[in-house]
Amino acid sequence: MLLSDDPLFLQEMADVTPIKHQHQTQTAQTWPNPLRVTDAQLAKRAAAEQHELLALLPTDPYLFKPLKPDDVVSYKMDGIQDEVFTQLRLGKYRFNTVLDLHQYRLLQARESLLNYVLSAYEHGERNILVIHGKGYKSKPYAALMKSAVCHWLQFIEPVTAYHSATKECGGVGALFVMLKKSQQKRIENGELNRKGRGFR
Repeated sequence: MLLSDDPLFLQEMADVTPIKHQHQTQTAQTWPNPLRVTDAQLAKRAAAEQHELLALLPTDPYLFKPLKPDDVVSYKMDGIQDEVFTQLRLGKYRFNTVLDLHQYRLLQARESLLNYVLSAYEHGERNILVIHGKGYKSKPYAALMKSAVCHWLQFIEPVTAYHSATKECGGVGALFVMLKKSQQKRIENGELNRKGRGFR
């Protein structure tokens, strides 16, 4: 007569000890902090996005549309109202950030312009002044930095418009640059509007 499976199983398992709960807890604690992983991923993503943006901003002088030192320049995205653009052109909007690029090399200027625009945007600024100079003696052609800056600004996402500055702010050697409203400012304005409606 064959033995039942149960006694055989019990005989084989006699010297096996169950896993202690404490050991499981220690194993679980060895996993890295998920918040640190998220921070690292966010930093990587931001660096990748900046790298992609820089790739859209060439430094080869022959990829820019050449401008003349005394050209009045302007650009605006679709949807910018004429009255708003007129106010920008006339220098009616206040700005806190001033970036002077006219002594920079193209590589330095490109990185500084991108960083300043993105930083101003993140801080909720709507207008900045960029000084590129006229560049009468620049090589390989006059107004090189001016041509580069005007080209780059059209590819930096928060920029909605620009226009040569008024004489008091640098004239054709500088630009008034308008930026989109940041997401943070939209949230703040939405909260202010809701509070305002509550008092009516």
